Amino acid sequence: MRARMADIAKQAQVSEATVSRVINDRPGVSAETRQAVLTALDVLGYERPERLRKRSAGLVGLVVPELDNPIFPAFAQVIESSLAQHGYTPVLCTQSPGGVTEDEYVEMLLDRQVSGIIFISSLAADTTSDRSRYQRLLDRPLPIVLVNGYAAGLEAPFVSCDDRLAGDMAVTHLVALGHRRIGLISGPNRFINTQRKLEGYRAAMRRETGFSEPELDDLVSLTLFGVEGGEVAAERLLAKGATGLICASDMMALGAIRAARRRGLRVPEDVSVIGFDDSTLIPFTDPPLTTLRQPVTSMAVAAVRSLVDEIHGHGAPHSEYLFHPELVVRNSTAIAPVRADLPVATPAA
Repeated sequence: MRARMADIAKQAQVSEATVSRVINDRPGVSAETRQAVLTALDVLGYERPERLRKRSAGLVGLVVPELDNPIFPAFAQVIESSLAQHGYTPVLCTQSPGGVTEDEYVEMLLDRQVSGIIFISSLAADTTSDRSRYQRLLDRPLPIVLVNGYAAGLEAPFVSCDDRLAGDMAVTHLVALGHRRIGLISGPNRFINTQRKLEGYRAAMRRETGFSEPELDDLVSLTLFGVEGGEVAAERLLAKGATGLICASDMMALGAIRAARRRGLRVPEDVSVIGFDDSTLIPFTDPPLTTLRQPVTSMAVAAVRSLVDEIHGHGAPHSEYLFHPELVVRNSTAIAPVRADLPVATPAA
């Protein structure tokens, strides 16, 4: 033990007496010095005494729909870090096609007696799904927070990016560049996020271009989320002469760029493309993608704070916190091309 004490003291650059006080959890040692000694124990591979081990305040479930889209790992990373700072141990549950379902994960988490669950883009976002699954959790009662999955009627905290504002901002940006035939690519209309982006897009297009609802219907292409869905939807809109494409995710935007290039069109010279999310690698795409950035860190921290308040019985407000997206202009948008071969829609009177 004497040799070990000397090793630890040398690593922490303190005296052996100080190491002894820390190991025996005695007073008279500053927090900084105490942490240096504990770090030295960890670095040298010694096991901390039981009384010095940090005890978890409890387990918290974190349910995400997938990890293929980089935005979900980004949310998970910040949420896990924030939970750890509050003393909670996160249990990450990732869904995959044909794998464990959201409901099955919830049952597993309940078996592990979690203190609460954070859902990211859960089934709550699907307006056709049975929201009673969440009400049953609230009735237990089990604290839950839903990120980007607002469901009217549930008495729980919601944290969402303002999708209506995102649709409006994207249209405004492209109109400022001279575009008029601006298409929207998004997922199925049963999702609340799609509905809200559509509302923002339609309102901005009516305001900025004067297009009628039938004309706007012709510029909306709903498809499956993902690169492939974006590619198929972009094909339809490009065939109708769209010069600007607003996509509901960065992955869909990459598919749209692929579709444009297959048609021999250049981005942004011939077609401008806007994404949504701004995950880590998006600045390095070809071309770097103009996108609406979700404030991931702010949203994730708010979700954790809301859940911890619920767990402690502080009663976080049961309402929706809306966070504004940020337009990040890069190289996938430019001044609209002058192309005589494209049909020009006549604004409604």
